[in-house]
Amino acid sequence: MSMINKVPASAGAQWLLDGLAALKRAPLQLGALGALWALLSLLVAQVMALATVPGLFLQLLLGLASPVLFAGMVGAARKVAGAQPVVPGDLFGGFRSGRISSLVATLLPQVLLAIAAGLLLMALLGTEGVQKLQEVIGHLEQQAASGGEPDPAMVAQLPAGRLLLWLLLLIAGGLVASLLVFVAVPDVLFGQRRGMEAMFNSLRACLHNLPAVVVFYLLLVIVLVPLLIVVQLLGLAVAMVAGQLLGILLTNVLLMGVMLPLLAGCVTSAWSQLLGQPGAVAPTEPLPPPSTFAA
Repeated sequence: MSMINKVPASAGAQWLLDGLAALKRAPLQLGALGALWALLSLLVAQVMALATVPGLFLQLLLGLASPVLFAGMVGAARKVAGAQPVVPGDLFGGFRSGRISSLVATLLPQVLLAIAAGLLLMALLGTEGVQKLQEVIGHLEQQAASGGEPDPAMVAQLPAGRLLLWLLLLIAGGLVASLLVFVAVPDVLFGQRRGMEAMFNSLRACLHNLPAVVVFYLLLVIVLVPLLIVVQLLGLAVAMVAGQLLGILLTNVLLMGVMLPLLAGCVTSAWSQLLGQPGAVAPTEPLPPPSTFAA
């Protein structure tokens, strides 16, 4: 039976501070792990551009490996918090954890959400409506590429009300999926839980500490939006000077080199406070003593 701690809403800010602190302690070491992941993703994209079938296969493998790679990031963030050295091979530490199947299982909420989104869209719009939507999207992409103006009449034919309902339901499903996996990876890695158990632990812990989770996500958005804008502008500047390929490379390397270590440090801190495991990473500043209940 897992013990889930009750933490104050301010703990959400502490998780973000702990993630930033971990990144500040070892920016190059942690950033190198994110950059390596970005390079792997770009390599797979290039293979898919040259050979579609092998590229799709590699893309599938990389997608399945993503929670295992993130487990490596989480392990590296914990090593930094413990003043231990981090090496590029730590990105693949999840493959040596003996928890690969449980880590891959944390993809289940995303897979189910994608399937449910497709079925719901088909139910709301019907076959003809979905085809019409695809035509409109293709038209908008074509006009955007050519610099032309989209046809308002074509867009007006779409059922706006049903599309809005679908979007709202999709957002709600995405929020539930995010709660299921919020601290699932560190719970699998450090708590030695199975994938399903870790996801339900994550959901219960988040629901029991919803104010802290909301504060964390709000502050994370405030931090990431300026970062995204700056990196995109920098990427555009590099693309204008050195070519689009280098611009895309720089953008992906910088984004993943900062965002992934930051998120890994945040969820590691959140897990240590929400699930109260022995040997967890201590927060950078003390919080009020948590109360516990049996989940």
